[in-house]
Formats: sequence, C-alpha cells, structure tokens
Amino acid sequence: METKESPPTYNLVNKFTSGFQNIVDAYGVASYEEVNPAPYTVITFPFLFAVMFGDAGHGLLMSLFAFWMVVKEKQLLAKKSDNEIWNTMFGGRYIILLMGLFSIYTGMIYNDAFAKSMNIFGSGWKIPANFSITDKVATLDPRVSFDSSRTAYPFGVDPIWQSAANKINFLNSYKMKVSIILGVAQMLFGVLLSLVNHGHFRKRINVFCEFFPRVIFLMSIFGYLVVMIFMKWTKYTSNESGCAPSLLISLINMFLMKYVDEPCYLLPMYNGQKTVQMVLVFVALICVPWMLILKPIILHMHKQKYEVTPAEGHDEDEGFGDLFIHQAIHTIEYCLGSISHTASYLRLWALSLAHAQLSEVLWNMVMRMGFTAVSGYAGSIVMFVIFSFWAVLTIGILLVMEGLSAFLHALRLHWVEFQSKFYDGQGYAFVPFSFKILLEDNPEP
Repeated sequence: METKESPPTYNLVNKFTSGFQNIVDAYGVASYEEVNPAPYTVITFPFLFAVMFGDAGHGLLMSLFAFWMVVKEKQLLAKKSDNEIWNTMFGGRYIILLMGLFSIYTGMIYNDAFAKSMNIFGSGWKIPANFSITDKVATLDPRVSFDSSRTAYPFGVDPIWQSAANKINFLNSYKMKVSIILGVAQMLFGVLLSLVNHGHFRKRINVFCEFFPRVIFLMSIFGYLVVMIFMKWTKYTSNESGCAPSLLISLINMFLMKYVDEPCYLLPMYNGQKTVQMVLVFVALICVPWMLILKPIILHMHKQKYEVTPAEGHDEDEGFGDLFIHQAIHTIEYCLGSISHTASYLRLWALSLAHAQLSEVLWNMVMRMGFTAVSGYAGSIVMFVIFSFWAVLTIGILLVMEGLSAFLHALRLHWVEFQSKFYDGQGYAFVPFSFKILLEDNPEP
C-alpha cells in the first residue's frame, strides 16, 4: 500500500546520549533520515554552557555532584522518587557531568576558581614603578609593567589580572571577541550540515540556490569580522594599541563605504582594505537576490523535474507567487538572522562576566569577613559560621540559579542560532505497538 505519509523517526540512544537527544527532541523530532543534531550537541552544549559558567571551583562541585549520581544511579533508580525536580536532574546527570568538566577547563582558561586565581607558572608582569604599598590594585600597562624577559602565561589568563584595576576592560575585550568567534564557527557548522541534508535528499537545487549563497553571505560579513579579530590580536603591539581599529566601527563603515584618515583608529588595518571590503559587500548583496529569486524561478519552470524536501511543505500545484513568498520568508529569516544570531552569541560574554562578578562579590562581601574576624577560638567559630553562609550562597546562587540561567541560554543558542541553519524538526517519533498502551488509552467501560 502506497502512502504519502512520512515514516516515523527512531534514534538509537543509550543512558549517556538520551539526555542530549531529549534536548533536541524538545525543539522538534527530526524528519525521517534528517541530520540529527544530538551527536554534535554532546560536545557543543556543555562547552557553550562552560563558556558562560567558567569557574574551576564551581565546575568541580558540579562535576562531583553529577559523578555521585552516575556512580549511585542503580540505587537511585531503585528508589523511584516522585520529585519532578530531582527526576529532571537525575535524568540529565551525564549532561551535568560534562557541563561541570567543561566548566573546570574554561575556569582554568579564565584562571578563576571561587573568584581567586592560581599562580602556577609565575606571572609575566612586574610591579609598576609608581606602585605604592598602600594601593590595593594597580593598572597594568604592558608598555611599563610587563617583564620583557618573560613570555606570556603558558595556559590561560595571567593571575596578576585578578588584582588589576583594568581587569574588567581586559576580560571584556577578550571574552567579547571569543564569543563572536565561537558563534560564527557554530553557525557556519550548522550551514555546512545543511549540505548533508541536501545531498542525502538529492536536492541539487537547494545546494546551488541555498547552501552556496548562505555560506558566502555569512563568511563575507561575519567570517571577515573573525579574520579582523585575529589580525587585530596579532598585528598591533602595546605601543600601537591606541590606534588599533575599532572592529564595530570598521564593520559599520564597511557597509557605509566610509573611509577617513582621522582619527588614527579609523585607519585601514592592511593595504587594499578598502577594495577588499567593497568586494565583500558587493558579494554579500548579490547573495540576497540569489537566495530570493533563483529557486522560485527554477521550481516554476521545472516543476516536474525538481522536487522539494517534504519538510518544506510545497505542493506541486503551487504557483510562482506562493513559491516566491515562501522563499522570501526563508531569505529574510536567514539574512536578518545572521546578524541577530551573531549578536546573540554575545550572551556568552555577558553571562561569563556576570558569573565572575557575582562570585567576586560573594568572596569580598562574605568570605573575606571571616579572615578579618577576631582571632582565637572566637575567630574559629565566626569563620565557621561565615564559611557556612558563603557555601550556602555559592551553591544556591552561583551553582543553582546561575547554572540554570547558563543552561537555558545554551539551550537557546542550540535551538535558535544553531539548529535553525539546517534542522526542520517536523517529524514524529517512532512508538512501538503495544497492547498495554492501547488498553491504557482506551479502557473498557
């Protein structure tokens, strides 16, 4: 018997991958034989979470809690708790474990553990000449306070930044640029995965009319922005940093075709920059009508020759107007989405900054009081009370509340910014035939 109904989708999972598959299925079950994002989510989801939650101490606590659930999973499963919150955490124990382990890694990169830094390799900075012993912090200037005989810190951020007055300025610039790089890389990977779908379903028209212009559009604007980030990092020394170009202003001027010689931070970054940027803008503009018009014209002229993926919902009797409107929606969504989605990845920087500042506030406003309390036995009692209060706040605010916030933001980045590039999620899950389910759904009167 022939039918036009799409087959159900069945993804083989185990206790490790089932949590990540549930994250994907919450967005939408994959269409039959469509690329499944879950295998890639196993790595990208905890990593993006860790970028926002980067603290080695908090990540260690999270990992230990998840590791306990993994080790005791048989005993915990036997208890069959009715607590929905507990069942949700236990079901995602492997997700929490990976999020904690990745957070330890990013925390070491940020050199941040409970708002304190670890000086393992020795700092590459020297005490500024104008530094007074009464000063609590100093402004780090690489032109005068960086030891030229030393190299950069071997792994992560130099611990001296923990005591620097310009710490936030330095970390803001660093984390903001890293967020853009990670965002463009993940979006590009999503567009590349769409090529797998087009090739599997033999949609050559989608390869030529959607995949190629999308990749070119993304790379000609935001891929170029990533290139400029690396150029700015490597080209300008501390003596030239005052005239290093502003990337945001450079990107805006790129579309305005505005090039001036003053002030110095608006000077070109390399020879021929004006020509290169004009070509890139022209190429990006060409990609818009390429995505918008070409596919509806080909489909209208060769309806019988080209088929459209079932997820797109086209009918053979659709006219040119319907095809054009449908393609216009996808084109506008992608072009505007490329801009808004790139900006959306800045949440990686914002939440990382918020987490670090909250951790620092708890340390300075609570834990430090214990070290300055009275000495002797009374001081020990006060220290115990203050530490208990600090530990409760750390677990309640930084691990639970901030962890949930970073989890939800990582979820949004995968559902909207990543999966929208290649994943339709219009299928339905395979459910095996069962008399028990039928009897439960249709009980006898």
